[in-house]
Amino acid sequence: MSESTVVVFGDRPPVHLDRVADRAKVLVCDENSLPQALPAADVLLVWDFTSDAVRDAWPGEGPRPAWVHTASAGVDRLLCPELVTSDTVLTNARGVFEQPIAEYVAGLVISMAKDFHGTWELQRQRRWQHRETMRLAGTRAVVVGAGPIGRAIDTALASLGVVVDLVGRTARPGVRGGDELPELLPSADWVVCAAPLTDATRGMFDRTIFDRMKSTARFINVGRGPLVVEKDLTAALVARRIGGAALDVFEHEPLASDDPLWDVPGLFISPHMSGDTVGWRDHLADQFQDNYERWCAGEPLLNIVDKRLGYVPVD
Repeated sequence: MSESTVVVFGDRPPVHLDRVADRAKVLVCDENSLPQALPAADVLLVWDFTSDAVRDAWPGEGPRPAWVHTASAGVDRLLCPELVTSDTVLTNARGVFEQPIAEYVAGLVISMAKDFHGTWELQRQRRWQHRETMRLAGTRAVVVGAGPIGRAIDTALASLGVVVDLVGRTARPGVRGGDELPELLPSADWVVCAAPLTDATRGMFDRTIFDRMKSTARFINVGRGPLVVEKDLTAALVARRIGGAALDVFEHEPLASDDPLWDVPGLFISPHMSGDTVGWRDHLADQFQDNYERWCAGEPLLNIVDKRLGYVPVD
C-alpha cells in the first residue's frame, strides 16, 4: 500500500501516534481546516468527538475517507445521510469505556444508597446525626441499553447483590425487549440509561417514564444527554415524584453556569466524565493504531458500526 493520509480532527490530538506516523502522512486539523482536509484523507481519526464539524463538513460527492474512526462510543455527532449511505467504514472506541463507566455507575449507586452526600454535609456542619441507610443487596435495577456498556453495568451492579433487568431494543437471552420497560419501572430502585442516541431513542426518558418510577427510585444517565427530556426530569425531582437523579451527559454541553439544572434538588451533576480515567487518551490512541495496522494489512477492522442502527451490533 502506498503512503496513506491520516487526518486527525481535534484541537488536542493524541501525542502518541508513532506507529501511524511511521507509515502515513498525518495531518492535524480543526473545524476551520477540516472541510479542505477531508477529501484528501484516506483515514479520518475523530479525536474531538464532542463536535458536529465532521457531520457538517462531510462531502456528499467526490473523494472522501475510506475509513472514519471516532475516539468515542457514541457516533451520533458524526452521522449524516451522506455518511450513512456512503461506502465509508465507521468504527468506534468500543472496549475502552465500558469498565470505567460501570465503575462510575456502581459508585453513584453506592453513594446514593449510603447517603454519602448527607454524611459530608453533616460533617461540614460538625453535626453528629446517626442515620440508617439503604441496603443494596436485593434492590432492583433496570439498565436500558444492552450494548457493552450496559452489560458492564449489569455485571458491576450484580456484584453488589442488585437484581438487574437489562433492556435492549429487542428481546434475546438475558435481555428484555424495549416493549417490556413500562412494566419493569414500577419495581425498580435504580433506572440507568446507557442507550445509544438514535432517532428511536431521542427523548425516550420523559414524563411518562418518570411517572412510572416509584417515589424512592433514582435515575442515572451515562448514555447521551438528548435521551432525557430534562424539563420532565426536573419536574419529577422538584415534585419529589422520584428519589433522585445523576446526570453525566446533557442536552447541551458544557452545561452553562446559569443553567437551572445546577439548582435542581436531588440532582447530582458531573461533566461527562464517567468513562474518563487516568491514561484513557493513551488507550484510545493505542486502539486506533492497532486498528490502523489491521487496515494496512487488509484485515477486517474491529468495532465496525452499523451506520443505519448507529452502533456496533452486539455479538
